[in-house]
Amino acid sequence: MAADVLVKSHPATESIVGSLAQPSQNYLAIVIVTYNSGEVLPGLLDSIQLFGSAPRSAEVIVVDNDSQDDSVVVALTHPVAPRLIRMGRNAGYAAGINAATETIHADTDILVLNPDIRLLRDTVEALRRRLSGPFVGVAVPRIIDDEGRLSHSLRREPSLLNGWADALLGSTLAARLGVGEIVADAAAYHRDSRIEWATGAILAVSARARARVGAWDESFFLYSEEVDYLERVRRSGLAVAFAAEATATHIGGEYHDNTFLSALMTTNRIRYFRRHHGRVATAFYRLGIIVGETMRAMLGPGHRAALRAAMTF
Repeated sequence: MAADVLVKSHPATESIVGSLAQPSQNYLAIVIVTYNSGEVLPGLLDSIQLFGSAPRSAEVIVVDNDSQDDSVVVALTHPVAPRLIRMGRNAGYAAGINAATETIHADTDILVLNPDIRLLRDTVEALRRRLSGPFVGVAVPRIIDDEGRLSHSLRREPSLLNGWADALLGSTLAARLGVGEIVADAAAYHRDSRIEWATGAILAVSARARARVGAWDESFFLYSEEVDYLERVRRSGLAVAFAAEATATHIGGEYHDNTFLSALMTTNRIRYFRRHHGRVATAFYRLGIIVGETMRAMLGPGHRAALRAAMTF
C-alpha cells in the first residue's frame, strides 16, 4: 500500500479524506518529525512494524521538514506505509507535530517519536496502559541507549537552584547529588511516578491533554518545546507520568558537536525560564549559564557557542 502523500505548508488548509473521521476505540496516531533523518528513520519504522501496534489500531504519520537526504523516499517505500506530510520548509519540531495533529481526530491519542527512537516489545502497549489513567495527560518510558545503558531522561523544572548547580558542579555531579536538572536517582527509573518533565524523544499524549493544552508552541523551533508543553499539561491539572514498565531505545547524539544546536538549546533554555520568572531571576539564571559555559569553554566549540548565545541573549 502506497503512502498517502500530502504536500502542504503549515498551517494546514487541505482536507484529508478520512483522517478526521471518528476514530475507533483505542486508536493511536504515531507522529514522527524528520529532518535529514534518512540514516535513522528506517530503523524506527522497522521497530514500529515489529512492535509498534496492531496494524488496524494505529496510523503512522511522517512529517518532513524539507529534508535534503532520502528521508522522504524512506517514508514512501517502507512497508509500514506512513502517511507523509511535506512541510516544504524546515519549520521546526513543534510545527511538525502541530501539522500532524491538525489532520487527526481530536479523540485520538498520539505517540510522538524522534526518528532515532527504537521501539521494543510492548513499549507502546505499556505506555498506553499508563496513559489510560483518567488524570494522566502524558506518559513517558524508561529510555536506554543503543548499548542497553539507562539514559537519565527524567528532568526537574528549570530553577535557579538546579541551573546554578549544573553550572558550578557540572550536570553529571549535580545530578548525582540530586540538585541538578537531570534526575539521576536509579530508583526513580524503576517505579511509576508523576514527574515534572522528560526529554521529548518519545512522548505518549492523551486526547484529553490535547484538548486541554492545545497546540505546541512553535516559537520554540527546537529544544525546550517539550518543557513548555509538559508544563502546560501539568498546569491544566493532568499528570505527566513515568511508565516504568515501558522501555525504548534512543540512539541520540551529542548536541555539543553542533555549534548551531548548542546555541539554540541555550537560547531556548533562557527563553523558557523568562516566560515563568521575572527579569531579575532570569538575569541570575542566564548568569549561571554564562559562568558554567565560561568554565567549560576550552572543552569544545559547542560550549563556546552556548556561551556566546547566553551573552547575547
